[in-house]
Amino acid sequence: MTTDHPDHPELAFTAPLEKDGAFDTFLTVPRSVQHLGTGKAVKVEGTLDGTAFEATLMPSGQRGHWLPLRKALRQQIGKDAAGDTVHVRLRRRG
Repeated sequence: MTTDHPDHPELAFTAPLEKDGAFDTFLTVPRSVQHLGTGKAVKVEGTLDGTAFEATLMPSGQRGHWLPLRKALRQQIGKDAAGDTVHVRLRRRG
């Protein structure tokens, strides 16, 4: 799923879960606008602590993106508390 593609390079980062925002639980994606070339919503795929997922990055309004995390995915990786750190690998779908 996360094989690098010339048109959709992979972005890897580690970030803490956040819970004080527009979404129940989310991550702030570093360098997202520079990496993806847009500040608009973007469909992505990748892994979260090695678990495959698909999602839509949402514009943060601060020239970046948030990655909302569904409860089922948080349960799969066993992390749900604000501040829990996760390793993310993602790339644009399509």
